[in-house]
Amino acid sequence: MSASIRLQPGDTIGILGGGQLGRMLAQSAASMGLKTHIFCPEQNSPAFDVSAQNTIAAYEDTAALAAFADAVSVVTYEFENVPGPTAQHLASKVPVRPGVRALEVSQDRLFEKEFLKKSGVAIADFAEITSQADVETAVQNFGGQGVLKTRRFGYDGKGQTMIRSKKDIGGAFERIGNTPAVLEALIGFDCEVSVIVARDLDGNCESYDIARNHHENHILKTSTVPAGVSEQTQTAARKMAERIVSSLDYVGVMGVEMFLVRDGDTEKLLVNEIAPRVHNSGHWTQDACLTSQFDQHIRAVAGWPLGSADRHSDAVMENLIGRDAEDWHAVLKDPAAQMHLYGKAEIRDGRKMGHVNRISPKTG
Repeated sequence: MSASIRLQPGDTIGILGGGQLGRMLAQSAASMGLKTHIFCPEQNSPAFDVSAQNTIAAYEDTAALAAFADAVSVVTYEFENVPGPTAQHLASKVPVRPGVRALEVSQDRLFEKEFLKKSGVAIADFAEITSQADVETAVQNFGGQGVLKTRRFGYDGKGQTMIRSKKDIGGAFERIGNTPAVLEALIGFDCEVSVIVARDLDGNCESYDIARNHHENHILKTSTVPAGVSEQTQTAARKMAERIVSSLDYVGVMGVEMFLVRDGDTEKLLVNEIAPRVHNSGHWTQDACLTSQFDQHIRAVAGWPLGSADRHSDAVMENLIGRDAEDWHAVLKDPAAQMHLYGKAEIRDGRKMGHVNRISPKTG
């Protein structure tokens, strides 16, 4: 098994995870003459509709994993909670891109923050939490406020609790299940932004324009480009994202979420977290760039040159959450809108059913 393997059209990329990100990766791969093989435990996964092959098995099923590895040329993943032993097992048989280390770092908030700090990018102050007493000490050090987050398996607002005053401190550790955590200093930020960055086998990077993100009920609702930030901030964001992927010797696309802090005319960026995969806030690239984040990821994991990340249009990406997807007919009537539905059979509150990209002529 060679870590430097480069694919040819007709080769197969294995994808761990069968959700909407795996579905869109499979669609991009097919457009470039590559096949995909989806591995996941869920029946009727959205990615199955568009992949050449699929395996339904537990991520701990070593026999199924061995057969999967034999059937593909390289493996990637569409979500960051792939079990560590699964990735390690596959990496002994076939190249895994991004590598196992990216999973190890991103799956644990403490490891992630320690890595980011060592990489030299700016982040909010944080403290390791293993007890209620730790919470009380850290909150005092952070001016009486903070965000308590479980070290593992938190997303879309799950596994965290806000501490804004003394009344929020009591029982905070219990509210997150008495599990290992980190307390982050509460930052008075103007907005959340993100950068989608790609890195290839040769260490070349391409970064997309920074996007301004708006959340509703802890779930991303819209991502807007241009984000309304200075050119200096754009450059700083790209450099931070590229420093992170280079420090990890990363291959593929990564989403880097940041806080934008304004002090008068001064803009400052603090990295919040990283996602070692294509990212919801990068969906706008499908219709506003020649090379989408999904195309870029496939190029990278295949060992091919990256495409241009230049943006040809302004864009607003809106997630279709729950029953939003029932308005698909209204979206189709909008000449500036491109609809992307994920093929999920059941509509549920809070479930991402699709997204819409609305584009307009580029203004900045």
